[in-house]
Amino acid sequence: MEQLQGTMIHYPWGTFEAIHSLLGTQPDGRPLAEFWLGAHPLAPSALDGTTLDAAIAQHPTLLGDQSLAAFGPHLPFLMKVLSARHALSLQAHPNREQAQAGFAAEEAAGIPRDSPQRTYKDTWPKPEILVALDEFHTLAGFREPAETTRLFSELSAGPDVERLIAPLHSRGGEAALQEVFLQVLSLDDERRQAVDAVLAAAVDHREADGELGEFARTALELDDVFPGDPGIMAALLMNRVVLEPGQALYVPAGRMHAHLRGTGIEVMASSDNVLRGGLTSKHIAVDELVTVVDFSWGRPTIRTPEETSPGLWTYHTPALEFEVNRIEATPGREVALPQRAQARIIFVTRGSLTLRCPQSVVDLHQGDSAFLSAEDVEVSARGDGQAFLASPGLS
Repeated sequence: MEQLQGTMIHYPWGTFEAIHSLLGTQPDGRPLAEFWLGAHPLAPSALDGTTLDAAIAQHPTLLGDQSLAAFGPHLPFLMKVLSARHALSLQAHPNREQAQAGFAAEEAAGIPRDSPQRTYKDTWPKPEILVALDEFHTLAGFREPAETTRLFSELSAGPDVERLIAPLHSRGGEAALQEVFLQVLSLDDERRQAVDAVLAAAVDHREADGELGEFARTALELDDVFPGDPGIMAALLMNRVVLEPGQALYVPAGRMHAHLRGTGIEVMASSDNVLRGGLTSKHIAVDELVTVVDFSWGRPTIRTPEETSPGLWTYHTPALEFEVNRIEATPGREVALPQRAQARIIFVTRGSLTLRCPQSVVDLHQGDSAFLSAEDVEVSARGDGQAFLASPGLS
C-alpha cells in the first residue's frame, strides 16, 4: 500500500471551491472540474517518484492474475472526483466493440489522437457510476415519448415545435425518438426558431409546480450557459434525475446523459471515449453518436448501496471493469476491505482512516488516497471517517 497523488483537471464547467475543500488545497480562481485517481495516460496519478501507469508497465503483477487475464497490463478503472458548476455536454459512451471499431477506423484515417476532431481516443468502453457527495442533478436516458409530448403540449411553444416533435405522437417507438433526436441536433438557422419558441414559453412556466415547472426551468438553466443551443431541445427529451448524498447513478454504454450540477465520486472504465451531441464547444459527431446511443426509454434506477459487511457498503453494477465500495469507519470498529488479489484505489472523503495489512500501514486523512496492489489482500480500516474504494468488478 502506498499513498497516491491525483491530478487536477480544469474545465470551464467546474466549480471553484468544492474539490479544493475536499482536498484541503487553496482555490486559485480557476474552475476545478475533476480530480483523477488512476493510470489513464492522459493524467496518471503519481506514485512513489513515478506515475501509476509507469509502475504498472514495469510491474504488471501489481494488478493481479485475474485482472491481467481479463484486461491485460492495464488498470481497468479510473476514479474521479467530479464537481459541476453548470451542465456538461450531452454525451454517450461506446461499448467495447464500438470503441474498437471506431478507434481502428480513426487510426486508419490518420486522425491524430490529440486532434479536436478525434472521437475514439482508445479501444475501451466507458460504463460509469456516479455517487453523489451532495445534491447532484443530471440528465440521464430518454423520457417516455408520450410524457415528453404531453410536456411540450403543456408548454404551448407553438406550431414549429409541434411539427418538430410530431413523430413522438404520431408514430412513437424508438425509431421515432431517434428521428426527433437527430432532427433537433441538426437544426438549421431557419428551424432554430423552434428553440427560441421553447425558451420564450419556458419563461411563462418557470414558476409552475410539478413536472412542467421542472421542464421549463431545465430549458432556461441550459440556455443560461449555452444560449440558443439545439442541444437544449435534445436535453428536453431526457429524464432529469436528482441524487441525494450517498445515492448513485449507473450509466451504461449507449445511455445519453449530461451532468448538470453537484459534486460526486465517479468511477468508470479507464477510457476517454466521449461522443458529444450538444451543449459544448467541442467536436460534435452527431452521425456517429446515433450509432452508439440506446434509444430505449424509461426512468433510470437510482442505486443505493448494500451493506455487504459491517461498515462496508457496495454499489452493485454489471460492469466488469469496476466495483465501488463505500467505507464508513467509526471509532472502535475495524472494517475489513474485500479480500481480492487485485489492484485497488481508496480515497478518503471525510475524517481519517488507518489502513493495515500484513505488509504495511498507511494513515490517510480527508483528501488523501492510496494504491493497493494485488499483494495487499488482507486490508482493514480503522478510524473515524468515510472513504470510497474502487476495484475491478471481477468476482
